[in-house]
Amino acid sequence: MERFILHWGEMGTRWGINRSVAQVHALLYLSPQPLNAEEIAETLVLARSNVSTSLKELQSWGLIKITHVVVGDRRDYFEALKDVQEMFNLVVEGRRQREIEPTLTLLRDLSLESDNDTETDPEVKKRMTDMLNFLETMTSWYDKLRKLPNQTLMQLVNLGDTVVKLLPFGK
Repeated sequence: MERFILHWGEMGTRWGINRSVAQVHALLYLSPQPLNAEEIAETLVLARSNVSTSLKELQSWGLIKITHVVVGDRRDYFEALKDVQEMFNLVVEGRRQREIEPTLTLLRDLSLESDNDTETDPEVKKRMTDMLNFLETMTSWYDKLRKLPNQTLMQLVNLGDTVVKLLPFGK
């Protein structure tokens, strides 16, 4: 458990996520029962304020939720989403909203402006258009995949090699 939490924290930093946020998530994901902030801070040897900040971040992504476990105990307890595929879907959707959508908006604006722009090199305009077309194609494809039930999506993913072999370059 400790090795996984440490690794998840390290991977979090590579994904642009604070190490403490990733470690709190890993602990809650592995924990068989909900934990309160004090238990998290004690287990991970983190400052209580750091844990609070991490919990808020994880809640904003929808990766954890608050629950209450004991009658009379007014503390909030936290548990992580346990479905790995749903967790992945939330992270991808969050990244899309925070990273891809603003880039698409900018590229669309630049594309409209480029019609009247005589100063920018045509090759630069083409590269931005290529980027816009690629991102629009990929997000459209993603939107179609997200509409599939998780079980169907996993069946499609598991067909990977078989599908590639059906394509002209896969033979």
